Amino acid sequence: MLISDWFSNNYIEIFGAVTGILYVFLEIRQNIWLWPIGIITSAVYIWIFFTGKLYADMSLQGYYLAISVLGWFWWIKGMERGAGSKGQETQRNGSPFEELVPRSEAKREGERAVSSYKNDDHKELIVTRINLRTAIILAIIFSVLIFVMWLVLSRLTDSPVPACDSFITSLSIIATWMLARKIYEHWYLWIVVNTVSAILFITRGLYPTVILYIIYCAMSFAGLAAWKKSLKKI
Repeated sequence: MLISDWFSNNYIEIFGAVTGILYVFLEIRQNIWLWPIGIITSAVYIWIFFTGKLYADMSLQGYYLAISVLGWFWWIKGMERGAGSKGQETQRNGSPFEELVPRSEAKREGERAVSSYKNDDHKELIVTRINLRTAIILAIIFSVLIFVMWLVLSRLTDSPVPACDSFITSLSIIATWMLARKIYEHWYLWIVVNTVSAILFITRGLYPTVILYIIYCAMSFAGLAAWKKSLKKI
C-alpha cells in the first residue's frame, strides 16, 4: 500500500492524533486553549471509536466534550478572579506617600471594603495536591464506573474488550475531572491510561492512535515535571 493511500484512508484518525498532541502540549503549558482543542479532538474520536467498536471509549469522548466546556468555564473564572485581585491590589497599594496624607473616614471605609472584596474573591485556579477526602471519593466513583461500564459492555454490546475498555474509560473520566480542577496527581492517572490504551489500540489495528498514545505517555511525564514547578511557586 502506498503512503498516499494510507493517509487517504486514515486522514480523520491522523487529524485527531495531531489535535490530540496539541491538546496535551497546551495542557502541560496550562494554556486555556487546550479546552477548545479538546472539544475538536473529542468530536473526531467519537467517530473513530464508533467505527472501531470501542463503545466505552466513544462514550468517554462525549464526556470529554462536556467536561471541556466545564473546564473552560472554571479556568476562565479563575483567570478573571486572579486578574481582578491583581487590579485591586494595585488600587489598594497606590502611592507610597498616601499614608502621609490624612484620609477621611469615608475613604478608609472604602479601602476596607476593597481589601475585604479582594480577600474573598482571590480564588484564581492554581495547581493543587489532592487531599485524602477527595481521593477516597474519586476511588469510590472509579470503582462504581468500572463495574457499571463492564456490565453494560459485556452484556449489551459486541465490544471485544469490555474489561480493558471499561478500565481506560473510568480512569480517564476521573483524570479529566482532576485536570479541570488543576489537581497535580491527574498526570499519574494519564500515564496509566496512556500505557494501557496504547496496548489496546495495537490489538484493534488503530496504529496512528497507538503512536498518539505513546506520545501522550511521554508528554505525561513532561507534564508531571512542569506542574511540579507550579506547586513550588505556591
